Amino acid sequence: MVQVSPSILSADFGSLKDEILKLERGGADFIHLDVMDGIYVPNITFGPPVIKKIRGITDIPFDVHLMVDKPERYIKNFVDAGADIITVHEESTTHLHRTIEEIKSYGLKAGVALNPSTPLNNIDYVLDYIDMVLIMTVNPGFGGQKFIGSMERKIRSLRKTIEDRELDILIEVDGGIKLDNAKDIIDYGVDVIVVGSGIFEAEDVSKRTKMFREL
Repeated sequence: MVQVSPSILSADFGSLKDEILKLERGGADFIHLDVMDGIYVPNITFGPPVIKKIRGITDIPFDVHLMVDKPERYIKNFVDAGADIITVHEESTTHLHRTIEEIKSYGLKAGVALNPSTPLNNIDYVLDYIDMVLIMTVNPGFGGQKFIGSMERKIRSLRKTIEDRELDILIEVDGGIKLDNAKDIIDYGVDVIVVGSGIFEAEDVSKRTKMFREL
């Protein structure tokens, strides 16, 4: 069964507690938290204070996706805010291995994200140290984009590498995932799907979350 990580970027922030509780009732495996700084990506969202505020609402693990420049400057802040997984972009930090080691030094799981145009071989030498690879299937920075079809080859290639090297790594995909394409995407070899508008556009958020989990 695929794991589902709803992105609250698409939630109603005026009723965020209620939205998170709906995800809980729907059986969400993670809460995906898209942190954007307006520098690495052309948008600004939220930071550690918001995450810390909502940490008390649910026990669902927080899947924190840092779309920020030089994320190593903020790792401790997100640890203290209640993150369970911290994912940084390969393209955003000069010393990727050092940043991964810092995340793991706090007992958290570490992920590395790749933009659509970033090749898999850029992370070949850190695969032994991470818990998850996040394949961006849209260009990061905005919700509601269409899935980039050429990412199928990238996902399948990563799955083969993980199996050939017998690595214990989750493949997560983020961007353009809807009910009408999710099953095909999962079949590429995906473990975790990030879904934003595909969940929160539904009248019944709990039911829609459950539908994705049952694919």
